[in-house]
Amino acid sequence: MSSEHMAGRRVMIVACEASGDIYGAHLVKEATVLAPDLRFFGIGGDRMREAGVETLVDSADMAVIGLVEVIKHFDVIAAAFLKLKKILLNDRPDLLVLIDYPGFNLRLAKVARKAGVKVLYYISPQIWAWRQGRVREIASLVNHMAVIFPFEVPFYQSVGIPVSFVGHPLFDLVKVTINRTDAAASFGLDPSSKIVGLFPGSRRSEIQRLLPVIAAAAVLLKKQFPELQFVLPLASTLREEEITTHLRSAGLDVTVTRERIHDLIRACDAVISVSGTVTLEIALVGTPMVVIYKVSPLTYQMAKRLVKVDNIALCNIVAGKTVVKELIQDKASPRNIADEVVAILRDHDYGNSIQLQLDRVRAKLESGGASRNVAHLILSLMEKT
Repeated sequence: MSSEHMAGRRVMIVACEASGDIYGAHLVKEATVLAPDLRFFGIGGDRMREAGVETLVDSADMAVIGLVEVIKHFDVIAAAFLKLKKILLNDRPDLLVLIDYPGFNLRLAKVARKAGVKVLYYISPQIWAWRQGRVREIASLVNHMAVIFPFEVPFYQSVGIPVSFVGHPLFDLVKVTINRTDAAASFGLDPSSKIVGLFPGSRRSEIQRLLPVIAAAAVLLKKQFPELQFVLPLASTLREEEITTHLRSAGLDVTVTRERIHDLIRACDAVISVSGTVTLEIALVGTPMVVIYKVSPLTYQMAKRLVKVDNIALCNIVAGKTVVKELIQDKASPRNIADEVVAILRDHDYGNSIQLQLDRVRAKLESGGASRNVAHLILSLMEKT
């Protein structure tokens, strides 16, 4: 490779959601430590910009969930795609790194293939959960898969895609050194009384659908445990009043905070959480939880036909069995949720057995260093070019 070319090897990186922006930023920092000549550009948010990525499109404009939202944002998404397509075809980067977001990213991988640009895919589309047939399509488009769950490896090996289990990026981000007593006190809570976390999610649709159910469960709990304290972590995507109106109408006193979510999890004796990545964060801290989810009946019927997994909570999927109780659709009633939390708070052995199994989930993801592992893959793929 000529020294002139080494002066600035260019990597296009695409992260279209908030979590991808965080993981992408950590990856870029690690990669530029290993190879300071690398220049990253593409789609990302504030975190990736801070890490030195030139963002041609802001990920905040891309992070839409559901068919209706995608149709509404179609112009923005299409314009972003065309912008990157043009660069891939006319001003080829040395590598394309894709993070999650398969609908958009697999189309982009097709363009890269045509342009002769190598593709590294970090954080696999959840093909193991549904649309398992897509693995063959991915095989024709991707040079290397960097997966974050050990059970994903055989899916890609079965069709001959080079694949590495790099560890889960959350493993390095969930660092809690504080004990429960100090964690509780740091949020102005009384460590001598029980604390329950209410985790209603980060999307507005989840808040509208699930927070009233969670709040109603909290009201039932308060009747049984008058001293009970409630905490709620507020996602950066939400305004406080979107939450407090629901809590006020339920007559609940809740400590709402945007600070230090992992310390907040440590302060809790139990958590009521919606399904999502946060269940893995709670598992890594080791706090017992009940996981709930509700979607429209039509979406549920469609998902039931498509989804090939027995569990929806990531910690249960990693464990390969039901470690924490899942209450889905009609089962996610205030009474059922409250009953499970009462069992965790009252039955010491039951709470402990959940904690023990969550420790095993942590051990399964314990390789750590995901960002550094992917950074090494970036360099080895570029050297093979």
